[in-house]
Amino acid sequence: MYDQIERKVAEIRAEWEKVCTGVNTPQELEELRVRFLGRKGYIPRLFAVLRELPPQERAAAGKLLNSLREEIQRELEALKEKIAAKAEAERLKREAHDFTLPGTWRGVGTLHPLTQVRLEIERIFMEMGFDVASGPEVETDYYNFEALNIPQDHPARDEWDSFYIGEGLLLRTHTSPVQIRVMKSRKPPVRIICPGRCYRRDNPDATHFPVFHQVELLWVERGLTMAHLKWIIEEFVRQFFGPGYEMRFSADFFPFTEPSAQVHIRRKDGPWLEIMGAGMVDPAVFEEVGYDPEEVTGFAFGLGIERMAMLKYGIDDIRLFFQNNIRFLEQF
Repeated sequence: MYDQIERKVAEIRAEWEKVCTGVNTPQELEELRVRFLGRKGYIPRLFAVLRELPPQERAAAGKLLNSLREEIQRELEALKEKIAAKAEAERLKREAHDFTLPGTWRGVGTLHPLTQVRLEIERIFMEMGFDVASGPEVETDYYNFEALNIPQDHPARDEWDSFYIGEGLLLRTHTSPVQIRVMKSRKPPVRIICPGRCYRRDNPDATHFPVFHQVELLWVERGLTMAHLKWIIEEFVRQFFGPGYEMRFSADFFPFTEPSAQVHIRRKDGPWLEIMGAGMVDPAVFEEVGYDPEEVTGFAFGLGIERMAMLKYGIDDIRLFFQNNIRFLEQF
């Protein structure tokens, strides 16, 4: 019986030496371990035969099998380290960089010109002490119209009627609803600007687009007059456009301001250009938000960011801002 064990050990060792040299992956190594040392592998099956040997042969046979098992275990560990080292070397080779090669140029993106103009407008008014307020783009009819002194039958709705998305819900036509929301949640004094995206049913052309961006300003406090409004606008024009501009007011009508005005500017003897609508807040709006128009006054104005960008950079077509033309955008 011992002779049979000895012969079987020699066969297993010979087979091991034959197959171990072809192992290259962790998966193959695990298959080899199971084949020789697994619960049903060659060596465990031989150990099961030991109990059948005569007692005087059992110790020698056990020593022979233990020696074979330890030898294969050592070689399995060596193979494991070799495979891991090979994999690491391949990874390093794959991830290596040749720093002598010229670099690959990747263009760096910049802020959209409308974003740049919005940030500049926000900076100017924040330095004057105004807070930035925001509100939802999907508005209720109440905040977009009713609270701003524009009831259902008001003719001004013809100009501002927009994209309705449900009963009493629409995409806001201006950022004035933000002013109402702020006044309903805060007592005077109120000093805010309201930048944001707006929507109107305009056919796209050189000066109109159904999506546009607006910044509105609201200042409510005791004793404010048109003189304060004019000073704020003059200071904004000076900082935004630079020196050398003239400004004038002309009468206009807005349901939520009284008196109301259009603001125009020009440089030297150039043409007058409209930049915004403005006016003193209508007492009816104050009453709607719970302010006493006998105690406080206020003024508001709104300007289009696209309009300001077109004036600042000499752009003659509003549609350029929305066409994603890289050659156009790279100029800013």
